Amino acid sequence: MSEKSKKPEYVIFDAQGKILGRLAVEIAAVLSGKKKVDYTPNVGGSDWAIVINADKVRLSGAKAKKKIYWKHSGYPGGIKSISFADLVKKDSRKVIELAVKGMLPKNKLSARALKRLRVYKDEKHDFGNRVVSK
Repeated sequence: MSEKSKKPEYVIFDAQGKILGRLAVEIAAVLSGKKKVDYTPNVGGSDWAIVINADKVRLSGAKAKKKIYWKHSGYPGGIKSISFADLVKKDSRKVIELAVKGMLPKNKLSARALKRLRVYKDEKHDFGNRVVSK
């Protein structure tokens, strides 16, 4: 059965009160297709993951202030950092996207899987009645 012939499911995840890493593991398993009985590592999944209430995700302990995200421009002195608390204030969707990206395998299938991830700050989403609740 080819990837295009599979009928995708839309799995909704409510991030309210959930710990970021544990939520990202569940989302990555759905996106990579590991929750299906016909899982094949070199094919990838066809399911979509919709995350709501991204503003209400949390970290355990005091990591909210200690966790730092780094990025580098490639130029000398071009390193920039932002804490978890500041990134949640700026764009809470980015926190979940980065966590899920880190949980996916580092190959061409991960880019395809990330296109099937939708993260929303609140409970409003565009997927209506097609959603299989989780």
